[in-house]
Amino acid sequence: MIALSLAEIADITGGRPHDIPDPSVRITGPVVIDSRLVEPGSLFAAFAGEQVDGHDYAERAVAAGAAAVLAARPVGVPAVVVPDVEKALGALARAVVERLGTDVVALTGSAGKTSTKDLIAQVLQTHAPTVWTPGSLNNEIGLPLTALRATEDTRHLVLEMGARGIGHIDYLTGLTPPRIGLVLNVGTAHIGEFGGREQIAQAKGELVEALPAAADGGIAVLNADDPLVRPMSARTKARTVLFGEAEDADVRATGVRMTPGGQPSFTLHTPTGCGEVTLRLYGEHHVSNALAAAAVAHVLGMSTSEIATALSGAGTLSRWRMEVTERADGVTIVNDAYNANPESMRAALRALAAMGGAARADGGRTWAVLGPMAELGDASLAEHDAVGRLAVRLNVSKLVAVGGREASWLQLGAYNEGSWGEESVLVSDAQAAVDLLRSELRPGDVVLVKASRSVGLERVALALLEREGEVAGR
Repeated sequence: MIALSLAEIADITGGRPHDIPDPSVRITGPVVIDSRLVEPGSLFAAFAGEQVDGHDYAERAVAAGAAAVLAARPVGVPAVVVPDVEKALGALARAVVERLGTDVVALTGSAGKTSTKDLIAQVLQTHAPTVWTPGSLNNEIGLPLTALRATEDTRHLVLEMGARGIGHIDYLTGLTPPRIGLVLNVGTAHIGEFGGREQIAQAKGELVEALPAAADGGIAVLNADDPLVRPMSARTKARTVLFGEAEDADVRATGVRMTPGGQPSFTLHTPTGCGEVTLRLYGEHHVSNALAAAAVAHVLGMSTSEIATALSGAGTLSRWRMEVTERADGVTIVNDAYNANPESMRAALRALAAMGGAARADGGRTWAVLGPMAELGDASLAEHDAVGRLAVRLNVSKLVAVGGREASWLQLGAYNEGSWGEESVLVSDAQAAVDLLRSELRPGDVVLVKASRSVGLERVALALLEREGEVAGR
C-alpha cells in the first residue's frame, strides 16, 4: 500500500482518530483483517463476524506492530473509528487506486475466473509490476484488500469479481473502477440464487456497463463463443475486443490439440501476429481462459510472441484447482476440489478423460471422485444426473459419488447411462472414499477429486497424498 498518514485515512474514510497521539504517523505496511498477518506499520481492519469479532484482537494487532486499527468503536489502542468498517475499507481502496493511476483489469464469469486471473497475472507480470487477487478473494472485503496491496510501482491491478446477485458487481466496480473489463462466460453457478441464466448474464454485464467510454480508454473483453456474453457489447460504451475460437474473434485459437498428458496446445492469433502455445495446465477448457488472458495482454501492449511465451510458462497459482500431483507409486491425484458447478465439472471430467489416454497406455485407470454441486436450485437433480451420465460417456473407469442426496443423483445418472456393474459407487463421506481408494488404487491410475467448496472434498486428495511420496506438478 502507498504510505498514508492516519489523518489522511480518517479524512478518506470519514472517520475520527481515537487514542492517536500523532495523526501524522503513516501506514507503511499492508492492510490486514487477521491479526496473525500483521507486519510492522500495518493497518488492522477490525471486522465483527458471526463467530469472531476483530475488535477483540485490536490490542494484539498493535502489539504485533500495527500502527493503528480501522474500527467501528474505540478499542483502547490507536484507531480510526468509522461508522462502517467495510465501507471505509472500500473508500480507502478507491482513494489509493485513484492516486496511483494504475490500469485496473476486472474480470468475472460463471466458471474459470480464478484460473484466468492467475494466467493474466503471470502474463502481465512479465511486462510490468502487477498486483492481483490472491486465491478467490473476490468479494466486498477481498477486493479492496487486494487493491490496497498496490504500490507506486504497480502498473497493472488485476481484480477478480464475484457475484451472488444483481448489483454485486456494480458495487465492486464502484470501489475500484476498471478501465478493462473481461467477461468469461455465463453458466449455471449460483443459478438457484439468481433464478436463471438470463439473470446471471444481467449481473455479469454490470462489469462492462461500468467501463469508461472508448474515447477514454475503456475496453470490454468478451467471449465470442458464449451467446450470452457476446451481446454484452451493446451494454457498454467501451471498445469491444472479442476472444474465442470464432473466426471473427480478435484474439483466437486454431489447431487446438491435446498433448498425451492432457495439456492443450494451439496457435494463438492476435491482430499483431501469431504464436505457438502449449499450456502447462490440464484440460481443453483452459484454451478459452488462455485466450482471455491473451486478449487482455494484447490490449495492454504486449506482443504476440511475448504473450505466447508467457502463457506457455504459466502455471497454477491458486490451490486445489486442477492441482496435479504424481505420487511415488505412479498414482496421479488431480485436486480440483476448491469449487464446482456444472460447467467446471464437465470441463474437469473431460480433462480427466484426456489424461486417461496416457494412463490407459500404462495400464492405469481413471477415477472421478465427485461430490455435490451447491446452489443449483430446481436444476440440481438434472445437473447432477447429467454429470453422472457424462462420466460414463467419457469412459471414466470408476465414478465415486460422495455424500447424500445430490451424490445419489450423480450415481443414478451414471446408472441410467449404462453403468450397471462396479463402474460407479456411492459412499457416505470423504473418509469412506479415502478408504475405498486406498484399497483399490494401483500404479498408473489418475484420480480426479471435485465438489463444491462447502463439501470439503479436498480432504480426499490430501489424505491420498499424505502417506505417499509425491512429485508436484507432474
